[in-house]
Amino acid sequence: MMGRAASPVFVGREIELEQLGEIFDQARKQAAAAVLVGGEAGVGKTRLVTRFAEQAAAGGAQVFAGGCVELSTEGLAYAPFTAVLRQLVRDMGAADVAALLPEGAGRDLARLLPEFGEPSGDVETDTARARLFEQILTLLERLAERRPMVLVIEDVHWADRSSRDLIAFLSRNVSAIPMLMVLTYRSDELHRTHPLRPVLAELTRVEGVVKVEVPRFTEDEVARQMAGILGTTPTYGRVSTIFDRSAGIPLFVEALLDCGTDGNLPESLHDLIIGQVERLPEETQRVLRIAAAGGNRIGHPLLCAVSGLSESDLEDAIRPAVARNVLQVADGGYTFRHALIREAVHDELLPGEHARLHARFAQEIDRDRALVPPGRAAIEIAHHWHSARDDLWALVSAWEASEKATKAFAYTEKVQLLERVLTLWDKVPDAAQRIGADHTTVLERASEGAYAAGDVDRALKYVKAALAELDDETAPERVAELLVRMASCKKQRGRAGAIDDLRRAERLVPLPSETRTLVLTRLGTLLIMADEIVEGTALTTEALRIAREMGDECREADLLMNLSLGHSINDDLEAALAVNARAQAIGTRLKSGRVVLRALANNVDALENLGRSEEAVALALEAEKLAREYGRYRNQGVFIANNRAEALESLGRWDEALDLINRSLMLDPSPLNRWHLLRVRIQIGMARGELEQTLADLTDVGALSGHTEEYTQERILNTRAALQWHLLTGNPETALTRAEEALNSWPLSRKPMLGWRLLATAYRVSDAALPISPNRAAALRARADEFRVTMQAKGPVGEAYERECHGEFDEAAALWAQLRRPYQRARNLLMAAHGRERDAMAVRLREAHALATGLRAAPLIDQIGALARRSGIALTDAPAETTALLTPREIEVLRLLTEGRSNRDIAQTLTISAKTASVHVSNILSKLSVSTRGEAAAAAHRLSLFN
Repeated sequence: MMGRAASPVFVGREIELEQLGEIFDQARKQAAAAVLVGGEAGVGKTRLVTRFAEQAAAGGAQVFAGGCVELSTEGLAYAPFTAVLRQLVRDMGAADVAALLPEGAGRDLARLLPEFGEPSGDVETDTARARLFEQILTLLERLAERRPMVLVIEDVHWADRSSRDLIAFLSRNVSAIPMLMVLTYRSDELHRTHPLRPVLAELTRVEGVVKVEVPRFTEDEVARQMAGILGTTPTYGRVSTIFDRSAGIPLFVEALLDCGTDGNLPESLHDLIIGQVERLPEETQRVLRIAAAGGNRIGHPLLCAVSGLSESDLEDAIRPAVARNVLQVADGGYTFRHALIREAVHDELLPGEHARLHARFAQEIDRDRALVPPGRAAIEIAHHWHSARDDLWALVSAWEASEKATKAFAYTEKVQLLERVLTLWDKVPDAAQRIGADHTTVLERASEGAYAAGDVDRALKYVKAALAELDDETAPERVAELLVRMASCKKQRGRAGAIDDLRRAERLVPLPSETRTLVLTRLGTLLIMADEIVEGTALTTEALRIAREMGDECREADLLMNLSLGHSINDDLEAALAVNARAQAIGTRLKSGRVVLRALANNVDALENLGRSEEAVALALEAEKLAREYGRYRNQGVFIANNRAEALESLGRWDEALDLINRSLMLDPSPLNRWHLLRVRIQIGMARGELEQTLADLTDVGALSGHTEEYTQERILNTRAALQWHLLTGNPETALTRAEEALNSWPLSRKPMLGWRLLATAYRVSDAALPISPNRAAALRARADEFRVTMQAKGPVGEAYERECHGEFDEAAALWAQLRRPYQRARNLLMAAHGRERDAMAVRLREAHALATGLRAAPLIDQIGALARRSGIALTDAPAETTALLTPREIEVLRLLTEGRSNRDIAQTLTISAKTASVHVSNILSKLSVSTRGEAAAAAHRLSLFN
């Protein structure tokens, strides 16, 4: 909206403004996360959001705003969040802002704003950026505790990868605080491959995220806009002409009005804008062209420096542009009223002028880096040299900016800058001397950045390229370190060959060194995970000796925990607990949150395998609280949450487990953490007969692919899930084939929740396959017997599974009762009921039915019911005909109905639609011959349907 053509009247948008207000009201009640405001360029998104923010502030809300900055293709890392932090520091002071965070956490914010001091020295790429995200979330939570908050982030179509990731993270995690994020973007710029598209698609699936599309004006709204601008009612003919030519886009309307009434109207928005600019004084136009090369926002001192004008001369030249509202005064500088205006002016630059101006910006910023906001100089210089097409300085500045990006955890931006260095390498003859690093080093840094950003495939590409330039004999340590990264990439992607890569690396560094310790640490871990425990333990012990000689206590703690992993897989769980406790003590002394959390996570798992599931849940909750305090929840906290979900699943607290899993998945965990979470959800999904979701999850983790995983845990968990799936879906022969492959080709871990649990499943496969393939089923049982004899269960969980394998189902059921694992007890009671006399069978089936009903384990309920019907046993005291009338799902709905739940509550609890819940309730009322929900509840109690 330019010059006198800017309407003083807020026209239209009543529906959108009301919608934003309603969403914010929900946010005040901690029920909303974000609103996505989309629309074409010039349609009025900023005007709408500004009006909403003004109303929110008038209502007592605190409003923070930041915008994404277009710098070529890479954007500016974390630009909107840096702007918000700067606003907070101005309002509160850096010390008061840091005081809102856990002790020492303000140092993480120093990576975005120097006012917070020196950044922390922790640069672990796998957790450091996640911790930064946690600190920003914590800061927003603390601010929102004071009063409701609105966070406006404009132009997210220009957002860099790091900002997009942080926006997605916050959108999934602010639903529990009275805060609303408002994100604006140009919908007309989202081409098929635009990086924002998948982010928007993901966000629209997050509960509480609402999409608002700002439409073009109607003809009536254009008339009202024109009346506000002109101060009088326009003629119908003029309204009609302006509406046709503007297509209802407010910015076009204003520009067209400013062209006059002679009817000679430009054909495009570019011409409209340039036509207005050309009516400004020549010196003003020159300064505008300079400003356009500097970006949408530019400081007054920087514009002085680049233009060569004195402050007074610059002010004289700028004043007409400000008066016409082409530029606006903001934060000690100037901003173009609309990005489209800057784009149009910038497009008018001649080629030579374009290169010369961008070079001037780069030179002036490099001469005095205080001319741009703190932390932006390197990326701005790199952008301007690149735009100036100066290969030498584009390469040098991109290298420097990549180092700055590393310190801010902007790993994707780091990779983009390094790719620019690689692209320009052959154009700069002395490139290596200019940056003080050879070509291979650039590839190494690019692989490091890509791996940290989670782009494993790109990391692998750069690792291979770097290895191709190195020789094992002349650079053994560099090759070894690259092989470690290659192995990590393969492990992340579930590809084979990681151990072979590490064996090669181990041969390259035979003498004690930091690199050998790194290699042995990783190789020992993967060998233990692959059930090569003896060799893995030996290598880990050697690495531990070297680490102690070097005085590297953090490495020592990690290696101790690697040894405990071997104890765990070997079912020496008490030893695992003790070793993890030693590692935790080291981490506590060194104040290493990473080490402490890893030790706690391992012990949660050990407690679960020892049958101490309730202790495991309690310890996990304590550890998750610490993970939040350390700013490590998104990575290590999610891993611990998965261990808690496993314990909750064992205890039959399935709804809690599913809620935890689904919340953890919203944090966009690493692929390995995601697969772990899905495997727990698979167990609950199959037990409840939820086939569609379970099949999707099984496909996601690769359990049905036929591929054999290299590592013990993934291999066993996926195999067991596949066996259960084939049994559940009526394919015992397929299950038999998969079980044969498993027991004939690799050893079993003695760990109860791995090897023993798989072995018990193999016996069930043998039983199910016996009628169709008796010889193969008998052979499978014989092979399982061989394993059982050698495994020797040490704890109560392994003993309970061993009883199952022996066919001692009553004894197993008793052990599961002691361990408070209801599903396993119900399943064993069902097995124990087979072949019993009628009264003994009835006792077992009725208890099993009650347990299965409480868990909503539909397939097990059906199996119990089928045996009861064949044996003429009533599972409850209710008349048989009444029980038979209701399906298992209707029994579940009736149980919730008797608790006074609404249809909406029932739908959420059972993960069905409210409409489906309503249908179930209507069927129940009909079958019980009652007319109200209260009468249905009374009938359920009278008939003892749940006893």
